[in-house]
Formats: sequence, structure tokens, C-alpha cells
Amino acid sequence: MNGATARRAARAPAQAPRAVFFDLDGTLVDSAPDLAGALDSALHAAGLPVVEVRDVRPWVGGGAALLVRRGLRHALGGEEPRADLQESVLEAFLNAYERDICRLSCCYPGAAASLEVLARAGLRLACVTNKRARFTGKLLRALGLFERFDIVVSGDTTECFKPDPEPLLYAARALGLAPADCLMVGDSENDIRAARAAGIPLLWFPHGYHHGPEPSAAEIDGILPCFKELPGLLGITE
Repeated sequence: MNGATARRAARAPAQAPRAVFFDLDGTLVDSAPDLAGALDSALHAAGLPVVEVRDVRPWVGGGAALLVRRGLRHALGGEEPRADLQESVLEAFLNAYERDICRLSCCYPGAAASLEVLARAGLRLACVTNKRARFTGKLLRALGLFERFDIVVSGDTTECFKPDPEPLLYAARALGLAPADCLMVGDSENDIRAARAAGIPLLWFPHGYHHGPEPSAAEIDGILPCFKELPGLLGITE
């Protein structure tokens, strides 16, 4: 985290939220090692070069199909993959990931404890992710997080996924809240764009899978430098 980020880190949302929405991959959980392992398995089965975890991190966040497409382009030296190859590698990736969804994945430090503090303070909690439902629940349960959430919105819960605002608006409607009463915590451009379009304030988590330039002050409402600071940023003391 550079100096500019550190100076902005203490900026809290202007309004105390009644609900907090969390992205999953790259925000609550560092899942890149297991995603990379599944992608390697699928690429190897297709006779293609495997990839490194460092390559996979910036590819995460747009759903499995986009992750596999990016992996194939990388393995093919920038060439666009054929549709049949994309389909077969995607299916192999999904099967491999389901088998080993939580072998190396882990919560970011302080994430689980912060969820517990927020829930005790009476805030409603939602997980809003582009990960498919067949994987979301399995990963959350493996990490002991599933029961912390009042609602889980996966990439196939609604017709659109982030950066479309609909998953965030769906969560707000399900909780009976206005968007302005909610707060999004996320790491990627998809989270930022979805929150802005939904009219939901956003705390940016800078240690996830965001790639490209650091978001501007106009794009986000504050920075979450580490999860242990989240309760304090929301005015919760224990």
C-alpha cells in the first residue's frame, strides 16, 4: 500500500450502514491458489502449458468462463481459443475446482472475526460474488463463513453479475433496505462499478485481485487496509 493509499485509509463511509455486502474472491478469501490449481489441471489435460498463481490473480472476478478464456489466451500465446476448446477446458476446470475448492484457499486475516463483530452489532450481512452458486456455498461452508450471512448472492442468482448493479440491488431488496443503507466491501473494478451503479457506498480492499491503477477518490468511499479496522471504520467498538 503506497503513501497515498495510507493517507486515504482512515476515510470511513459518510453514513453508518445497516447492512454490509462482501465480495468473496479477493476480498474475504484468497482463493487464487485453488483456482490456479484447477486451471492448471484443465490446461494440462488439454495438452497446454500451465500457469502460475501470480498470472491467475488478476484474472479472477469475472466468472469461471472469463477466467478460463484468459488462461487459454495466456497458454496459447495471446491467440483466441476455439469455442470447442474453451468449452472442454471450462468443463474440466469446473470439475477440478469442485474437487479441490478449499485445499489452499484461506480467509484474509481478520475477515472471519470482523463478520462476527458486525453481526453482533446488529448489521445485516451479505456475500455478493460472481462465483457460481455450486461453488459459493461449498467454499463458504468449508471456511466456516456460510452461517454468518443473511443472504448469499452468487453469479447465477440473478440474470446479470457484477459489474451490473443487479446482484447488489437484489441483496438490498431481499433485506428490505434501500441501497443507501448498505455498504459494499470489494477489491475489484467489478465491485467498484457495480456499487457506483447501484448507489451503494464502497470500501475498497487493496490486497485482493484488483489490477490496473489504484481507484480514485471519486470512485470509492474509503479504503479498508485490513479487516481488523472494519468495525472501527463503521463506528463499532467492543
